Amino acid sequence: MTYRPGRCLLRHLLIQRKKTQQWLVEETGIDKYRISDYANNRGVMSLPTAKTIASALDCPIDDLYEWLIDDGSARE
Repeated sequence: MTYRPGRCLLRHLLIQRKKTQQWLVEETGIDKYRISDYANNRGVMSLPTAKTIASALDCPIDDLYEWLIDDGSARE
């Protein structure tokens, strides 16, 4: 069984922690447009980026996304 990231939960995590995207930019050094893309589900984080963001938010990487079971049917 394999998993793939579904909806990004970054926006929810920031609201929950009463933090802004700008705060996350300053904490991580990640470009503000990339943070916005992730928060608005316009991109999927690389593993190093996810680790950096999870560390700044003090949460496990798994908390950054809803995880979906990939049954392989979407493969080409």
